[in-house]
Amino acid sequence: MCSHPLFKMDKEDFKTSDGGAECFTDLRIGVYKEIVPMGVDPDVISYQLAGVHLEPEEFHKEVEALLAEGDSCSDTILLDCRNFYESKIGQFTRCLAPDIRKFSYFPDYVDQNLELFKDKKVLMYCTGGIRCERGSAYLRSKDVCKEVYQLKGGIHKYLEQYPEGFYRGKLFVFDERYAISSNSDVISDCRYCSCPWDKYELCSTQFCCQLVLSCPSCRQNGHTACCPTCQTKGQAKSEASPAVLHHKEECECTCGRPRIPQDPQHICVPYLE
Repeated sequence: MCSHPLFKMDKEDFKTSDGGAECFTDLRIGVYKEIVPMGVDPDVISYQLAGVHLEPEEFHKEVEALLAEGDSCSDTILLDCRNFYESKIGQFTRCLAPDIRKFSYFPDYVDQNLELFKDKKVLMYCTGGIRCERGSAYLRSKDVCKEVYQLKGGIHKYLEQYPEGFYRGKLFVFDERYAISSNSDVISDCRYCSCPWDKYELCSTQFCCQLVLSCPSCRQNGHTACCPTCQTKGQAKSEASPAVLHHKEECECTCGRPRIPQDPQHICVPYLE
């Protein structure tokens, strides 16, 4: 039992899903100052400054009220604080999903979009509630929002009670499964043919760690890379010696995306039904 004064987990904090040891090929146990680094010292922006925690039932009612307003301009923002590849395959209806690649970009995203959050009530969510602890604290520290709330237990706990609720698509997880599902909706598409598809696989190019959505038909035709650059690298791999190939983790998929996108025109991103 950990004796750290901040260590406290109740039964409700544990989350379960189907899977086994084969899903965690690189499982390690350790003590870290931050589980998911936000790029801001935890002693400066503490989780103790986090927003108000809403139980799944309360969060569900808030989203229901937001949706009841239709397309009219609302003073409420439903904010997804995960990375773009997570929200791409699953998200809450009418959420604002920033196009960021790492959670450490989230503070800069907030800083560059403060006007977007001014005088708004923010309903924030993430996978299991961990990133919201720091993310909501950072947003509150800017003193621009009217109110900041977060989904207690994250999407995972919400789906336990509302598998056919307002969250549609898959829930991205950081293990060999890549995603778990509670409903049959597919909200993303194949990178190559645009048919509905939401099963991620790693880019086939060596040293690239990007994920790619490529349907079985396109994969059979050799489209297994995340972008044209990596596709070319893969084709040239057999013709080049290992010394010629550059060990580069990021490719044009990342380079072509603004590090911190701005969303001055969109309060929410409508879910495509």
